[in-house]
Amino acid sequence: MTIPNLIANAGERLTPTERRIAEAVLLEPTLLAFGTVSDLADRVGTSRPSIVRFATKLGFQGYTDLQEHVREDVSLKLSRPGDRIRHSESSMGPARLAMERALASVFEALGDGKLERLARPIVEARNVWILTGETSRAGAHALQSGLSMVRSNVRLIEEHSSGRDLSSATAGDAAVVLDFARYRRHSISAAQTLADQGVKIVAITDGPFSPLASLTENWCALLVPGIGPFDSSVPAVAVAELLVAHVAHQLHDEAQERIDRTEALWEATGTFLESRDDSAS
Repeated sequence: MTIPNLIANAGERLTPTERRIAEAVLLEPTLLAFGTVSDLADRVGTSRPSIVRFATKLGFQGYTDLQEHVREDVSLKLSRPGDRIRHSESSMGPARLAMERALASVFEALGDGKLERLARPIVEARNVWILTGETSRAGAHALQSGLSMVRSNVRLIEEHSSGRDLSSATAGDAAVVLDFARYRRHSISAAQTLADQGVKIVAITDGPFSPLASLTENWCALLVPGIGPFDSSVPAVAVAELLVAHVAHQLHDEAQERIDRTEALWEATGTFLESRDDSAS
């Protein structure tokens, strides 16, 4: 389980001091991966025993056990693309391991009914608005493309036109917001505005201290690995595809009718090239 998920599970059991430790760890993961107990204690302004108690509360035997759990992932997820280039490897091995773990974290994050809870506002909404940061943009496009095939009134919002587009958002709508650290100011501020207007927020993010997690109880945290100099888009795309599949299943007849109409229109307009029968001569 990822550290953000472990922290989220600990939830209200964390003391104020342990919450400060959690915030420091999520803000700067390298502190936990490569620092000593004293380093982290000094940064937070607490004692070394408090750091050890924090580790045990997350389910580890001690600080070293916790550190080993996160060190490999953090080493692949340095904070800036330039830093990652300086520390990058040409081998596909670390990237493969990181992506396998990231995909596993997607299914972990969406288990125990979480996928159904995330999808419900999308199924019930009059309009669905999609907001995104940069790392999650591929996931946002996959979500918009898929949802538009199975239901109406789905819009992917671009920053330059968000004021005009979101002016018609009202209670009864849903907004799916995908963003990870480093969070984009626009996606967070627009999500806050929509929440204030009564729009139901569905947040796809990276931890309980994400600014999106404070806007809604309906959120999930993903592990987003660094692949080369950039964060991977794979987890966001995977969640988008699973959401689309679940929404299609829930809408069923409505989704089927919409897909059939779209297919008929594509056929009537010759949208796709005819497939060639290579066996004919």
